Amino acid sequence: MVKHEIPNTPTHNTPPPLIEVSGTHHEMGRQIGEAAREQVQHSIANARVLIDAAYSSLELTWQGAQIQSRKYLPFAEERYPQYVDEMRGIAEGANVDFTDVVVLNAMEAVTTDALHLTRCTSMAVNEERTADGHVLAAHNEDWIPEDENDVFVISAKPDKEPPFLAMTYGGLLPNVGFNAYGIAQFIDSVYPSDSRIGIPRLVVARAVLSSHRISGAIGRTLVQQRAAGYNHILVHESGEIYSIEVSARKFEILYAHDGHMVHTNHYLDSQMKQMEKAPEELLSSRVRYFRASRLLQQTEKHTIKSLQAIQQDHVNIPNSICNHNIAGLDPLDREKTINALVIDLTMREMHIAWGNPCENAYHTYHLNA
Repeated sequence: MVKHEIPNTPTHNTPPPLIEVSGTHHEMGRQIGEAAREQVQHSIANARVLIDAAYSSLELTWQGAQIQSRKYLPFAEERYPQYVDEMRGIAEGANVDFTDVVVLNAMEAVTTDALHLTRCTSMAVNEERTADGHVLAAHNEDWIPEDENDVFVISAKPDKEPPFLAMTYGGLLPNVGFNAYGIAQFIDSVYPSDSRIGIPRLVVARAVLSSHRISGAIGRTLVQQRAAGYNHILVHESGEIYSIEVSARKFEILYAHDGHMVHTNHYLDSQMKQMEKAPEELLSSRVRYFRASRLLQQTEKHTIKSLQAIQQDHVNIPNSICNHNIAGLDPLDREKTINALVIDLTMREMHIAWGNPCENAYHTYHLNA
């Protein structure tokens, strides 16, 4: 078999930074902003470049993006003022304009999903499908390469919500991670045709981390007045695995009947497929879904290592699970895997590779609740 050298694969000699925060939501946001000031400022600068580069298709300036994002704020304020407070804290701590942080957290809505920039791959296996009886979940986060250096891990102890451990980057609210009640969440962008002005998707996803029960987590993905929807893979320490496919007005709950689940960036349920905008633009999502499903089913009893091996897979490049920024592609199609993580929910651990997992080591973080 011929092995191709893959260009544009940065390596990181250190683990992603760990930022420990606690207190009120405003205080936690401020602590994140202060500790990650450089990353937050850098991610805003990157977003501005991205919107400028997409002007011909979006006809949107940064000032226009700020105006658009402000329309979503009242819905977030009404339902989840605590997470708006987190954003305010991030802006204060990082010494940036609050509206710029709002743009980052409403980017998909503001750009009407036209960028199709997210190519994440998520999977989970329960105790019936692991060698040691642990519940495991894995996620490749794909985004623009410029934001790779802005990745960090948050260990949070909110005053009135469960402690959690999450991966995020730049000025985004944390949402990919797990909490002290044994609930893990991964989000995959999907592209519904019924998007509206409402609560931004990232704010909805942030709220899921505050759940005490899996039923509450499912309920939070379906909050009224949501602007659109993600696919939320929700995993509970009991081995329950759900995939909640969400649009602004509809949803479907998929269940892992045989102890494993895969999701990428297209809807799987037949009703939700009818809500999909431009499905022909999501071919890479289907290719990754089939590949990850096959690899997951090939192994009867999984381990952290076997899930990491799937995360490193290069078959079907440039639509591979381990996604690389292949030179020469459309500038708006330059996303790559900026981190890959495996959560051992039983052990309350996150193993994360910063950058492409084929070239970067995994580092372990514990939730100290």
